[in-house]
Amino acid sequence: MTLRIACLLALLGATGAALADDAAILACRNLADGAARLACYDAIPAGSRPAAAAERSFGLEPKKRDEPPPSIQSAIVGSFSGWGPATLFTLANGQVWKVVDGSQADLAPVSNPPVKITRNVFGTMFLEIEGTNASPKVRRVR
Repeated sequence: MTLRIACLLALLGATGAALADDAAILACRNLADGAARLACYDAIPAGSRPAAAAERSFGLEPKKRDEPPPSIQSAIVGSFSGWGPATLFTLANGQVWKVVDGSQADLAPVSNPPVKITRNVFGTMFLEIEGTNASPKVRRVR
């Protein structure tokens, strides 16, 4: 008899989206009989908790994700004399970037040249190397 009452209470407590809360779940969890516990959980309306959570946040300003910086500055580690398709660049900050376009350049060798990686309005990244006019399209790999 107690089992039926507990199921009935859980079912009644879970009839509306606003009423489906932790109490209904806890009532089901306390049932010893596996079949009755499953029936109790099945009686809780699916999707009621997200709707209740959405209603609680209605009208609040959504949290803004941290915006990535528009660019970063670092330096290419070691000697640098140009690039070609798929060239990997290891930067002083530990990041590794790869050329993802078909561009190439042969330059006079320099050591640890400063670089700036910028993002355009479409999200494409370009590697700007101090002392050159060309900027290969790059993608971070590490």
